[in-house]
Amino acid sequence: MGQKIENFEDLDIWKLSIKLASDIFKLSQKGKLEKDFGTKDQIRRASLSVSSNIAEGFEYNNNKQFLRFLNYAKGSLGELRSQIYLLREVDYIDEQEFQDLTNQSLNLIKKVKSLMNYLNTKI
Repeated sequence: MGQKIENFEDLDIWKLSIKLASDIFKLSQKGKLEKDFGTKDQIRRASLSVSSNIAEGFEYNNNKQFLRFLNYAKGSLGELRSQIYLLREVDYIDEQEFQDLTNQSLNLIKKVKSLMNYLNTKI
């Protein structure tokens, strides 16, 4: 944690979560997923929940609260990863899209866990 973080927008995990959500939103505007409104809505909400929880938790200005919201973000990432597997199984996405989205979500989970471990030492 070298640089001083003053806003949630300074957090790498928030930036990565916005990129992941953006990729999900773009993906949901094409192919089979575009017309599957229920699935499209669910995966969009899960992806949006990650960045929203990171931002909300940060704004409490309290490590214990931030940890709670990071845990919610981690849960949403698990939900999203599960949905990504289903999208591949039903041929809504191809193998490359699956790999890209899975790698992004696993990388983000790793970084969220790392921040959680750091914050746990500060409470």
